Amino acid sequence: QVQVAESGGGSVQSGGSLRLSCVVSGYPGVRYCMGWFRQVPGKEREEVGIVDIEGSTSYGDSVKGRFTLSQDSTKNTLYLQMNNLNPEDTAMYYCAAAPCFPGGYYPYRASEFDDWGQGTQVTVSS
Repeated sequence: QVQVAESGGGSVQSGGSLRLSCVVSGYPGVRYCMGWFRQVPGKEREEVGIVDIEGSTSYGDSVKGRFTLSQDSTKNTLYLQMNNLNPEDTAMYYCAAAPCFPGGYYPYRASEFDDWGQGTQVTVSS
């Protein structure tokens, strides 16, 4: 069974920073593509950033230039550094994982990720 656990959410003022962490506990020897998504009640889940097992990253348009992904692939750990936060970044942030294999298909949308964490709340006040 794969477990995904997020941490690092909280409240911050506009212009501030937060760092989220995500740890995937999966099957031995399996590597995971990982991603961060966020959701506000009444709206669809939005991509924040995705990283595949080759280290390639993609970011949602609303966070480009402000948020940065980094990872420790040996520990299946993904970090999300969020800078210059604004109230529109307020959301529940979810980490997701999917097993990936070299040369195979890498997920790039929320529906293609298999395992999800419980989420961590980020609140940005003006």
